[in-house]
Amino acid sequence: MNEINNKGKLYLIPTKLGDSDYTSIFPELNKKIILSLKSFIIEDLRSARRFLKSIQYPGNFDDVKFYTLNEHTLENETYEYLDAVFKGDNIGLLSDAGMPCIADPGNIIVQRAHRENIKVIPLIGPSSIFLALAASGFNGQQFCFHGYLPIKENERNIKLKELEKNSSQNKQTQLFIETPYRNQNIFESIIKTCNANTMLCIACDLTLESEYIKTKTVSEWKKQNPPIQKRPAVFLLSC
Repeated sequence: MNEINNKGKLYLIPTKLGDSDYTSIFPELNKKIILSLKSFIIEDLRSARRFLKSIQYPGNFDDVKFYTLNEHTLENETYEYLDAVFKGDNIGLLSDAGMPCIADPGNIIVQRAHRENIKVIPLIGPSSIFLALAASGFNGQQFCFHGYLPIKENERNIKLKELEKNSSQNKQTQLFIETPYRNQNIFESIIKTCNANTMLCIACDLTLESEYIKTKTVSEWKKQNPPIQKRPAVFLLSC
């Protein structure tokens, strides 16, 4: 126990899902902790600085240590990222949007923290995946998140049939996301590939004023073209 107390802590810091009021979503404790930190593990420097400015971070960014962790970062490049913690300082793992480590990089840092007996503290914040699941009306006790589906149409269609089968056989909600500018492509694949009575929920702009959440059968979706292009969205299937 003393070993943990002599070290700093790793805070998992969620951020806004879009242009919304920080105080309406996050507890005041989050801001207090974030403003006390001098080191952050981030996905993108520009996004991290923009977020910190939005909550009136008091420090000079020239005095803040930023460590980049994204899909291009090799694990051996991250070995020094927790050095400050061993000196007794706290550090934040900062997401670009939503919760760290959920459809978001960072798990290798958390794994190392556990191996090194460093206390990991997740702060409260939104996750588009779980908000969409809760609002869909689908099974929230059996579900599977698949990340991004294949880009090529034929491979994507095969994957959609596989997800539909899994949902039917296992009574399991299937969740996936897409790059916003390809939302229309995946929507068209769903209504062309999936059975007419399969349920589809589309959840866009979660926590924002423009939030859009609709659940319909595939046959019902064929009658309308939802306003989803270039908007962050989560797709959910249930049979």
